[in-house]
Amino acid sequence: MRSEVITRLKQLDTTLTTIEKVMDPEALAVRIRELEAQAGDPSLWDNPDHAQEVTSELSSVQAKVRKLEALRGRLDDMPVMYELAAEEGTVSVADADLAELESAIESLEVTTMLSGEYDPREAVINIRSGAGGVDAADWAEMLMRMYTRWAGKHNHKVDIYDISYAEEAGIKSATFVVHGEYMYGQLSVEQGAHRLVRLSPFDNQGRRQTSFAEVEVLPVVEQTDHIEIPDNEVRVDVYRSSGPGGQSVNTTDSAVRLTHIPTGIVVTCQNEKSQIQNKASALRVLQAKLLERKRQEERAELDALGSGGNASWGNQMRSYVLHPYQMVKDLRTNFEMGDPTKVLDGDIDGFLEAGIRWRMQQERGED
Repeated sequence: MRSEVITRLKQLDTTLTTIEKVMDPEALAVRIRELEAQAGDPSLWDNPDHAQEVTSELSSVQAKVRKLEALRGRLDDMPVMYELAAEEGTVSVADADLAELESAIESLEVTTMLSGEYDPREAVINIRSGAGGVDAADWAEMLMRMYTRWAGKHNHKVDIYDISYAEEAGIKSATFVVHGEYMYGQLSVEQGAHRLVRLSPFDNQGRRQTSFAEVEVLPVVEQTDHIEIPDNEVRVDVYRSSGPGGQSVNTTDSAVRLTHIPTGIVVTCQNEKSQIQNKASALRVLQAKLLERKRQEERAELDALGSGGNASWGNQMRSYVLHPYQMVKDLRTNFEMGDPTKVLDGDIDGFLEAGIRWRMQQERGED
């Protein structure tokens, strides 16, 4: 076995051992037994909400244990795999398996860095078009597609709460939820202004255009968050849902717009068929925005959320260049990829991992 391979295997063993200490398989096994006991109680489903929490957590913890065991098994088998590969002349196959294993262990290592209070939650994503006219509206829609494609590749369900279509092309704004464990922890590093440089498809002279879109990421609010919103602080407006070009897609006033009077935060939802469902969804997003605002205030940050779309484009976090060259670069981490098409098709794992590592370094520096 090559010395370079031996070194890589030792490094992976060190990394995986650290991950195992953090995740603590023995504690996970104890938790599985506790949850299995609860799941086996016939009275569990007397409270469906609690039953759902128990079964979901059990499934999640079991998946963590299986993943750890699978990675450890693959790593332990690597030396034997290389011996067989040398005999059969298939070392290139073993090299590919090792690279895949390195990627899987690195991804799991990043997950162990998500230790924030809200990191395990699902994520609410708001996208707003910014400077750049119709190109910015088209860019906002491209970003929405990028995130939904990423979610689909990782088998995370997406629920679209609201889309406000622009007149000529693209969208003015969109709000959607990405379901799954640690979605907020992973996607929160995407928050900020995303900049696109390209030859405009909407300019009859084919000139280069720079456009911006703002991405906001919020944790889904849970019952334990205690975000109380008195009825007299919320104005409720109802209207008919609409699709591209203003064409009516609903013959009843089912779409809902909530305005939080004290802060001026506005949330809309029109994806559900009933006004009651849309109001409930809009209320969840409003609670998420107020929770984030509260967190920002507690941390004494100046750029509290709820700016009503007047975000400064000085907080650029990533640049996507399609012309005169091809590159996507994160301005905080310096991580870059030379194939914007792949990135815009949802291949953003490298950016997410680099962002999480960068954020952890920033937090350590503050400490």
